[in-house]
Amino acid sequence: MTDSSHTSHENVPSRQRRRFAGISSRAYEHPADRSALVALRKLSGFDTVFKALSGLLPERSLRLLFLSDSVRVSDAQFVHLNDMLRDACYILDLEKVPPMYVTQDPKPNAMCIGLDEPIIVVTTGLVELLDEEEMRAVVGHEVGHALSGHAVYRTILLFLTNLALKVAWIPLGNVAIMAIVTALREWFRKSELSADRAGLLVGQDLQASMRGLMKIAGGNHLHEMNVDAFLAQADEYEKGGDLRDSVLKILNVLPRSHPFTTVRAAELKKWSESRDYQRIMDGHYPRRDEDKDTSVTDSFRESASHYADSVRTSKDPLMKLVGDIAGGAGDLGGKLRDKFTGGGSAGKGGATGGSEETRQSGPEDPES
Repeated sequence: MTDSSHTSHENVPSRQRRRFAGISSRAYEHPADRSALVALRKLSGFDTVFKALSGLLPERSLRLLFLSDSVRVSDAQFVHLNDMLRDACYILDLEKVPPMYVTQDPKPNAMCIGLDEPIIVVTTGLVELLDEEEMRAVVGHEVGHALSGHAVYRTILLFLTNLALKVAWIPLGNVAIMAIVTALREWFRKSELSADRAGLLVGQDLQASMRGLMKIAGGNHLHEMNVDAFLAQADEYEKGGDLRDSVLKILNVLPRSHPFTTVRAAELKKWSESRDYQRIMDGHYPRRDEDKDTSVTDSFRESASHYADSVRTSKDPLMKLVGDIAGGAGDLGGKLRDKFTGGGSAGKGGATGGSEETRQSGPEDPES
């Protein structure tokens, strides 16, 4: 617990919250995010290579842009945000407080970018939309990105996305770059789930985190929204429709760097109820000084196990079919047809009776 005798906002939270001294980002990282980061950190010379690349990336330009055309958070400007930033760094034990800027943009957004040193940027739309506790979770989210080192890959993703547009006239070159961009986006979507968890560890207020996500989805109309109904949307999204809807879900999410908002809310609530979260809150978590001893193999095994569990427990029609195939289910052709058409209920003795004649004539029907 924090020492309530401290009155300075320089490095002490404004209300009593648990502090996680020496916490490793592995404590809150999504398994798929963690396995990628552990592998990259183990690569000899990885930091040197990316620092060498920094001359090719627009990082210096971005820093100058925000310095010249945005408002830097400090003791003199956006003081309440400065307090939140210091609080978040204190709670997650991030020694160096990253620079933070507020930029004029009506669209609610925030990001953490940079290769050598991360910087945090929040838009005026976000600052005006969220209350103090909701904003605290967002600032914690961005500090979580900084602690994990996500800013490096976010900067590279921005660079490659812009590069893909510039070389679109080179067919194979564009395909190669977009393949990398697509893979980075998939990883980055998982990193957003990690950062949401970091935001919860900083704010330590699940309802504030939920409210913030609802506002990002539906605007400043909390009196018109309900957390349970919002989470029910995520459940309906996951299990609804047939295989056609599953394919559309994949196509919809591919160009995005963030998961859908209802999905983020459901994932965060699920993690908040997990044993892993409770152990962190009880003071039992991986330490930063142990990162060098982390096994890449174990991290990948954990990531693979997570994906296997996701397939096994998913309510999505495509994931259920994958589970059936993995389980050796029979009549895969019929299952595939039913999943794509949303059929199958009538042939199982439902309201229409499911006659033998119907079942026999089905496969011979050209429409089937």
